[in-house]
Parts: sequence; structure tokens; C-alpha cells
Amino acid sequence: MTYIEKQKEVPVKGEYDVIVVGSGPAGIGAALGAGRSGVKTLIIENCGSLGGISTTGLMSHFTGTVGNKIYWEVLNRASKKNKYVTDEYNITIDPELLKATYIEMLEEAGVDILLYTFVCDVIMDENTLKGIICENKGGRCAYMSKVVVDCTGDGDVAFKSGADFTLGRESDNKMQPATLMFKIGGVDTERAVFPPSFETLVPTEKGELQALAKKILPHPAGHVLLYPSTLPGIVTCNMTNAINIDGTTAEGLTKAELECRKQMEPIINFLREYAPGYENCFIISAASLIGIRETRHFKGVKTITENDILNAKQFEDWVVYGAHFNFDVHNISGAGLDETGCQKHFVQKNGYTIPYGCLVPEKIDGLLLSGRNISGTHMAHSSYRAMPICLAIGWAGGVAAALSVKNATLPRNISPSQIQQAESTYNFKKI
Repeated sequence: MTYIEKQKEVPVKGEYDVIVVGSGPAGIGAALGAGRSGVKTLIIENCGSLGGISTTGLMSHFTGTVGNKIYWEVLNRASKKNKYVTDEYNITIDPELLKATYIEMLEEAGVDILLYTFVCDVIMDENTLKGIICENKGGRCAYMSKVVVDCTGDGDVAFKSGADFTLGRESDNKMQPATLMFKIGGVDTERAVFPPSFETLVPTEKGELQALAKKILPHPAGHVLLYPSTLPGIVTCNMTNAINIDGTTAEGLTKAELECRKQMEPIINFLREYAPGYENCFIISAASLIGIRETRHFKGVKTITENDILNAKQFEDWVVYGAHFNFDVHNISGAGLDETGCQKHFVQKNGYTIPYGCLVPEKIDGLLLSGRNISGTHMAHSSYRAMPICLAIGWAGGVAAALSVKNATLPRNISPSQIQQAESTYNFKKI
């Protein structure tokens, strides 16, 4: 059964040079890249805070690294807000301080910010994206733009524009599991254990902790990932796990949210019983945004592969450089590390690059991809989805969008050397 809506006029609320959709690390980078380039920029976010998984998702820390200087500026500015850290580039995240950092940087760049707004459709002229349609408390409205940078993670704008993609793993379209991060208090951090990876074994008087978790916790939970925060007695927990989730559907997101929340109490009970230092721990807060690791991989002018990463390939047309992270493939059928993944035993120690063509959809104009939705294979994605790399991808996309506007040309016609020049001249004043 279907229902036909009445035709209605949609007010155009604004016209922009660049619209960035999604305010996770990629979106922050894109908005800063465009705004600082001097073009009229709007960033739209469906949550009530900036930062996506890095803040609303209660992520523990920035994992992996990248050469692009935008990442190091964000770290430096957030670190200097935190009286509990002395490192000028501390990777541990205080979500509220990071939100404040993002707001300051975007406002300084002259970027307009619109929260609590969901992008629900696109405005197309044949294969060219001309604007987006939104829903919020004020109703349905439109914003026109010369270029849209899709930083939604799932590539919602690219999907609605008709861009080609594959879903999840190439062989069967299955995707990495979802996680709801949460914070716990009452931890004796002097005695506490902090296993940072699935491959970290923790001997205790009652047995090895990872093996105990796999045996005792309800499937598909069953691993232990615990990270210190910058606050006394508070630890960030990355232990909930929901498999067979399609993060592109409301049903899938709901299933993941409910399943992960049901696991939190058994996890707390397990930590109290088996993890040294956690005998008196309790839940403080859970993320307001479920962590979706993988959904759509869009087809771009170029595609980065796992071999490119293993060989630390240096593309001549790079826009991201010095990127480094392991193959962080969470078990698609259960807890722990997938058989294809490799964390602390990842052997490639050198940084790789990402070419501009990975950000450019093969067939759609007026659109750039940024973040985990760029053109890459399932295995390559498990590395470049790390937040520092996504931040750098976003920055490159924002700069490219601004260059497209200034040169009155399509994004696909921008020379990567222009983005490289912008990076080489990028300077920030260390706080």
C-alpha cells in the first residue's frame, strides 16, 4: 500500500556556495576547509551537537593518525581546553570540550551551523546536484548550493542523488557490527586494566579476561576494550556489539540500539566480577548516537584498495597524506576481531595517501564524498574510517568544493595539486 502526499511548495531558506551535510570529523574538516577558503558555507547536522561519533557517540580517543595539519590543530585546541592533560596533542577525547572546540573553529571560519535538521531529499538537474531538502521543527525547506560535501558516513546525500555504491563487504554485502559506547565511573584507575585491542590478552587471578568475556557475556558481546578518560575514575567502554545490522535503515539502527543497551548491565556485572579495578564501577552515561562502522562504499573516479594501504602507496594526486591505521575489521559474525582484521600485529608502519578521485563520484556532479563513504574496498575502509583520516578527507573535500566555486568549474575538474598547495601553506598557531 502507498499513500500519495499532496503537492506543496517548499520554501528555499538559503543559498550557499558549499553545503556540508553531517558534522562528524569529516564534516568538521569539510566545513573548515570551505569556510576558511572564503566561500559561503553551511553545515547541517541532524543531532543537537556537533561532532558525530567523536562527541555525541562518546568515542574514547582518536585512533590512527594522519599528516594533514587540520587534525593536529583540532587536537591542540581541544587539549588546551582540558586542565587534566599536559600533552599539546592529546588524543583522549573529552566530548564536551571537543564540542566547544568545534563550535569555536567553525564560527571563526564564518561557517553557518544548523542543528536538529535532517536532510531528506536532494534537488537535481539531470546528473548535477543543485541543493538539498530538509525537515526540522520548522517543517520542510530547501537550501541551494553550488557544491554539497556529503559527510554523513552512510552517504545519504550521494544515495539520494543516484550515485553508484556497494553495501558492506564485496562478497556478501555484510557489514561490520555496531556499537554503543558508554562511560563508567567508580573505577580504581591505579589498579585498572585497559586492554586497547582485541589482540591484547589480560591475565587475571580468575583467568584471561578476553577469554572470560567471550565465555560469559551474552552473544554477540564478548570482548573487552577499555580506555582511560581525562577525568578521575572515569573509563570509556567499547564492549557492546550488534551484528547483522544495516545502518542505512531506521529498523537496523533501532535493533542495534536496543541490543546494545540490553548488553550494558551484563557488561557492568562482568567487569565488577572479573576486571581488576572495576569492582565498584557503575554506568554514568551512554552515547546518544549508535556507532555504525560500515555501510555504503560509493564508486568514485578512483578507488583505494587494501593493497594500496599495505604498500603505503604514495599517489601523485593525493589529497590526504601520512594516513596510518590498521585493518580494524570487527567480527562480522560475533565478538572480537574478524579473521580478516589485524590490530596491534599490523605490520605496515608507514603512512599512505588517498587520491582526490576517491572523493569524486563517478557520475554525479556538484557533489563530493568525504569520510568513510569515499570510494574504497571493504578492507581499505577498515583503515581509512579512523577519525583522524576522516577529518583530513573532509578538509580536502571542503577545500576542493571552495576551489570549484571560485573557479566556476565542476569539482571533478579541480587539480589535486591545488589542494596539495593549500595543505603545504596551511599554518596554525599552536596554543
